[in-house]
Amino acid sequence: MQRIDLFKPVTTLLILMDATGEGNIPRYKRIVLKISGEVLRCKDSGETIDGAILHKVCEEIKAVYDLGVQVGLVVGGGNIFRGLSGKQKRGVDRTTGDYMGMLATAINGMALMDCLEKMDVPTRVLSAIEMNKVAEPYILRRATRHLEKNRVVIFVGGTGNPYFTTDTAAALRANEIDADAILKATKVDGVYDKDPMEHDDAVKFDELSYTTALKSRLRVMDATAFAMCQENNMPIMVFNMNEEKSIRRAVLGEKIGTLVH
Repeated sequence: MQRIDLFKPVTTLLILMDATGEGNIPRYKRIVLKISGEVLRCKDSGETIDGAILHKVCEEIKAVYDLGVQVGLVVGGGNIFRGLSGKQKRGVDRTTGDYMGMLATAINGMALMDCLEKMDVPTRVLSAIEMNKVAEPYILRRATRHLEKNRVVIFVGGTGNPYFTTDTAAALRANEIDADAILKATKVDGVYDKDPMEHDDAVKFDELSYTTALKSRLRVMDATAFAMCQENNMPIMVFNMNEEKSIRRAVLGEKIGTLVH
């Protein structure tokens, strides 16, 4: 009979897994996810909010929420109305057009809230412009309290002021709520030295410093948003929204897209 030594030390390796058997220890505990409103548009029909695309985006957000990550979400309104293009193409005054764009972000935010809640993800919409019937007013302590209670918080209404983009809104909210990083979901898989859609020899950066990005005039975010992130050392992860599980992979710290820090 084999003798069992009761005093022999035992080493146990604990690996956290999700239902798919994949590791799920997030690198970031609190994020601001910035997505373009154009992501929600149907390419074929031109429908401003495509139900299938909306559901897919919310599934991606839920996958991150299920990791225990606190998620703040900033969504653009370009699928409905964009202030700058309103002035150029429709003759709308820039200030008026920007406010129209802010209202468009609220429509997108409500659509995302509705879809997420149908997936049993508690969600709150906070608006920089008061619209009490459809959203809570943005108050910093209220936003952080919702996050601490494990609710997804959707920030709409931009900054509440014209002449600022939703990139700036994302940078502002990320710094206010003390997020670990901004995740910017785009249609390309990172930052390149030139437009990859137009140049076959475009070179992708895996990592970038703020200084290099500025010197090379690489358009990561608009200038105001980028300056705010640089001043407060807020990392920016730029990646392709259309890649499978891209948001989850970014949160887990995989080498996806471009990290600016």
